[in-house]
Amino acid sequence: MIWQDPISTRKTEYDIGKVKQKIAQSELTISEMVSTAWDSARTFRQSDKRGGANGARIRLEPQRSWMGNEPKRLDKVLTVLEGIALESGASVADVIVLAGNLGVEMAAKAVNVDIEVPFFPGRGDATQAETDESSFAVLEPLADGFRNWQKQEYAVSPEELLLDRAQLLGLTAPEMTVLIGGMRALGTNYDATDHGVFTDDVGTLSNDFFVVLTDMKYQWQPVGSNLYNIVVRSSGEVKWTATRVDLVFGSNSILRAYAEVYAQDDNQVKFVEDFVAVWGKIMNADRFDLE
Repeated sequence: MIWQDPISTRKTEYDIGKVKQKIAQSELTISEMVSTAWDSARTFRQSDKRGGANGARIRLEPQRSWMGNEPKRLDKVLTVLEGIALESGASVADVIVLAGNLGVEMAAKAVNVDIEVPFFPGRGDATQAETDESSFAVLEPLADGFRNWQKQEYAVSPEELLLDRAQLLGLTAPEMTVLIGGMRALGTNYDATDHGVFTDDVGTLSNDFFVVLTDMKYQWQPVGSNLYNIVVRSSGEVKWTATRVDLVFGSNSILRAYAEVYAQDDNQVKFVEDFVAVWGKIMNADRFDLE
């Protein structure tokens, strides 16, 4: 039996193109758009079918105050997107996802890949009265390897916490891999940290994460319990920093095999197409009306 979420308002009659145009004309960055859409959707749990972007509960308590949602950044983004939703007649939930999709499309275009992220309108906006805070509090993420963040140190390793989040989202190992590489390139790390952002072109959907990760000219040097320097072997220069979540895609034999596929010179387009596919999967994970 699928848990049915009571959401009072669902809107589908609006001009999607005009909404995208309004979002594009706002001052929101690719990172802000993608991070907000991700944070809205990442609560989905395939185990009990709860969570997800439908309802836009990221704008309600308790989600609006969750540490992992970066409340200060979130308030800024929601102020813009809620205004666009009000002007266009779209639901805030749809506008949040549409903004994330637009951010991905803009980042793909920056690497000369013209692709459209599939979008299906029809999400509704829940009210605070429809949102029992104690019930929704259990959905709070304590760690999110996709944004290179965890609330505190735990007995479980960061990479194990990543696997837990991935299986809750229903991701395969290749999907988890391509998603990590794309999120790093888009600059979506929590609090804008540089860990794992192996590129000089942040905000573009490049495969640089995998290129650097598999390049033997770099050496990994531990400098903390969950922090490494990526050092140029020949000179000793510290080029990048990384966490255990980043480096597990180079150290685990199975994940490294997937990483090497995306690191190939001729696989930039495949990387973008695969990222878009898994991004759409997550944005629509709770759209049971599409099944």
